[in-house]
Amino acid sequence: MTRRYWNINLEDMMESGVYLGHCIKEGDPKMEPYILAKRKDKHITNLNITARFLSEACDFIFYSASKGAQFLIVGTKKEVEDLVVRAAIKARCHYVNKKWLGGMLTNWSTTKKRLHKFRDLKIEENTGRIKHLRKGGATSLKKKLAHSQAYLGGIKYMTKLPDIVIILDQHKEYIALLECITLRIKTVCLIDTNCDPNFVDFPIPANDDNRSSIRLILNKLVFAIREGRSSEKIKT
Repeated sequence: MTRRYWNINLEDMMESGVYLGHCIKEGDPKMEPYILAKRKDKHITNLNITARFLSEACDFIFYSASKGAQFLIVGTKKEVEDLVVRAAIKARCHYVNKKWLGGMLTNWSTTKKRLHKFRDLKIEENTGRIKHLRKGGATSLKKKLAHSQAYLGGIKYMTKLPDIVIILDQHKEYIALLECITLRIKTVCLIDTNCDPNFVDFPIPANDDNRSSIRLILNKLVFAIREGRSSEKIKT
């Protein structure tokens, strides 16, 4: 796997609160190897380990992107909805930032049908057909369109299952993680001190409740995707 310099700075991670973990009583025993200390009833994550794991995740993502892999970013906390959209646009990948619909991946045939209907609704909207419907019919279609945009808008161009899923909170996105495990889709996931690292292919020990922490980690991963995609273009 290609080794690259990802400019992962311990001071930046300190300033972003990456090291701040959960209360000790909420911690998962499997996270002990990643914990540096316990202060004021809080776990403190070992940033040297975080830097190493983040670097390895970036290496994996870079290599995968250079081979044409498709990525899906999942983060449905209200505080990071906008970060997810921006990251997905920068990296040209798919995203879910509102709510994970159960079976989105494991019941892919149904998801494809939903996406097809969503695209049809978008065509009706773009061509102005909705305006010519009766008031009740137009209102109903607009509601369906708004619902589909919220929950499927980030994957509307996804034509197959993703190769890699980036998850920003193991507990919040647990159903998404289980679907990836079922389908053997590779996962890169932030793991706070209350998480189980054994569920993830590429765990990154980090604060998954702090917007600044999530933004820093996500920016590194997005940069790795973009670098990998650029490498793919150079090869071709």
